[in-house]
Amino acid sequence: MITALMTIFNQERLLFNPVSPNSDAIPVIFAFPNEYSVGITSLGYQIIWASFASYPEISVSRLFTDIQEPLPRNPELLGFSFSWELDYVNILNILELLDIPLQSDQRDNNHPLVFGGGPVLTANSEPFAAFFDIILLGDGENLIKDFIRAYQEVRNANRGAKLRHLATVAGVYIPSLYEVTYHSVDGEIKSIIPLDNTIPSFIEKQTYRSNILSASTVVTEKAAWESIYMVEVVRSCPEMCRFCLASYLTLPFRTASLESSLIPAIEKGLTVTNRIGLLGASVTQHPEFESLLDYLSQPKYDHIRVSIASVRTNTVSEKLAKTLANRGTKSITIAVESGSEKVRKIINKKLTNDEIIQAAINAKAGGLKGIKLYGMAGIPGEEDTDIEETILMLDAVKKAAPGLKITFGCSTFVPKSHTPFQWLGVNKTAKKQLQYLEKQLGKKNIEFRPESYNWSVIQALISRGDRRLSQLLELTRHYGDSLGSYKRAFKELKGKLPPLEFYVHDNWKTEQILPWHHLKGPLPQATLIKHLEEAMTVPLDLLC
Repeated sequence: MITALMTIFNQERLLFNPVSPNSDAIPVIFAFPNEYSVGITSLGYQIIWASFASYPEISVSRLFTDIQEPLPRNPELLGFSFSWELDYVNILNILELLDIPLQSDQRDNNHPLVFGGGPVLTANSEPFAAFFDIILLGDGENLIKDFIRAYQEVRNANRGAKLRHLATVAGVYIPSLYEVTYHSVDGEIKSIIPLDNTIPSFIEKQTYRSNILSASTVVTEKAAWESIYMVEVVRSCPEMCRFCLASYLTLPFRTASLESSLIPAIEKGLTVTNRIGLLGASVTQHPEFESLLDYLSQPKYDHIRVSIASVRTNTVSEKLAKTLANRGTKSITIAVESGSEKVRKIINKKLTNDEIIQAAINAKAGGLKGIKLYGMAGIPGEEDTDIEETILMLDAVKKAAPGLKITFGCSTFVPKSHTPFQWLGVNKTAKKQLQYLEKQLGKKNIEFRPESYNWSVIQALISRGDRRLSQLLELTRHYGDSLGSYKRAFKELKGKLPPLEFYVHDNWKTEQILPWHHLKGPLPQATLIKHLEEAMTVPLDLLC
């Protein structure tokens, strides 16, 4: 068994040089709360692991739910890269496996400090605050260095002293040093304040601002995307769709330099694989994207395969489609959200149906076999007539590009922290809208891939949750990850926290204190409220 596991690690092709740890190096376990194939495909996990493995002051061991490297007997730090909400179950399982109390207030000097980072915790760490001693908010490139340096300064201190010292580091959040009070046990938050004036009142998400972005540090056939080398082309998105966490939370929009970042990274990756993945929320909006296409179109790269993340609709040119088709890509993905002009104005989605249709025409002309369009149901202000317009738009796309496979994926609107729509609840009519879309698109032979409405409810619960949810999350861990399990847990905890309706479906007042009030995102609340107000006036503008 051990030999088989080590064979998996031995198949990795590293693109950095791990250093030998010092004799007194800090023993660290760095975990991904899912299987190896999933974790090793996470660029964020790869980058942070490579950072740890490049410090002689650190001795790092990796841990996944199915395999692990040899673990230290007495780790000082246990870290988690947290990318998907429901992986919290695996975090609790790993803590139990390592004989570490689930709740931070039950740990003592004999236990490692448990820290976490990643998109889930940066967005809203409060539902998980009880499980972590330390939460790292934002981009890890500089934050990890600052965190390790500060830990070294108090390595031999007691647990409390360590946490208080780490709380002084920008981007390092120590939940236990903040008191949350409520107007009632099942009411709104009354205040979130530090325990004393030596602790900062607000913790600011850290932002990495270099024009040299991330690229894979390891390539393996065992990854979910087999043998792929990932290159981050852009970070954040300039479009500012009002529901979009990837845009608002990760501001400002940053682009990797073509000459000093992208080309060197691609050439490095091609020494170990012929498969390149271009990553980013809006890859084709890189200012030098045309030059990047020209670079990848060189005859010497005829043997490589290139895949690309979701692209902006009006950047889908015939040239782009041809380049991707010639490099092994069969389809592209674009987010359109809706076929309704009114809805797109509400969410600040700056495109037209004509641009969507032209993107499909260009995709076919360039040799691609399919186009995947993504939309949402239950968008604030959306009505049945807007759903009909989406159906008409998809039908028009199919007719304009006959023979091109059209796929429509559709999720339910979920409010996200740090966005203008964080105050708005999930619309219950979305469930019927998804069912209606499935029926009508089936008649038109358009493939429909809906995301589970029930999963959207769970996602919204965690997205808007506060610390009171920790007890509920522990219960659902044993009940299962269905919506019925969460409803069962709410019933069992009735009177100890607000009902599911409060977290998921209620519209919140803009003046109430939000669970992440003390965790500062890129934009102030006043700006988010302004964007919300602009969105809510759109239907009136269209009626005038």
